[in-house]
Amino acid sequence: MAAEWYFLRVQVGREDRIRKSLDTRLKQAGLDGFVPQIIVPTENISEVRDGKRRIRKRKLYPGYLMVQMELNDEVWFTLRETPGFGDFVGGRGTPTPMTTDEVESILGRMDESKEQPKMSVQFHKGDRVKIKQGPFENIDGVVEEVNPDKGTLEVAVTIFGRSTPVSLGYWEVEPI
Repeated sequence: MAAEWYFLRVQVGREDRIRKSLDTRLKQAGLDGFVPQIIVPTENISEVRDGKRRIRKRKLYPGYLMVQMELNDEVWFTLRETPGFGDFVGGRGTPTPMTTDEVESILGRMDESKEQPKMSVQFHKGDRVKIKQGPFENIDGVVEEVNPDKGTLEVAVTIFGRSTPVSLGYWEVEPI
């Protein structure tokens, strides 16, 4: 039987601790050969705070772990007896393995964010903002367009009674 990928429900906020606990319990039981990988699906996010660029990890699916395993009764019992373990995702009582496309999509998204972290932009079209720096400092405007790939915003600013679009980095504005 080949190892397949499954989603496990776990306590939210304790995914890393439960992953380590599962790993330890499987090794103690001598079942780690049946479970090659236990992953907390995350992606890297790039943020600018206080003028400095920081990269942090964000969980793709809070409260879930991805486990590659050969499912048998011993592995099933060891997983279920681990504190913090909720249940398998799937039909009543029987876990449903993930499709190959689902697994490749999630793992690809994780790898892609390691190479090129996504920009964290918390602004939306129509938000009112105040410009913090540059030639338009202390002027209010309205977000017209958000470009999360570039980390820029198009902000409509009223100058001399006319609305003028200005392209700004998201770190140059703050919400009102």
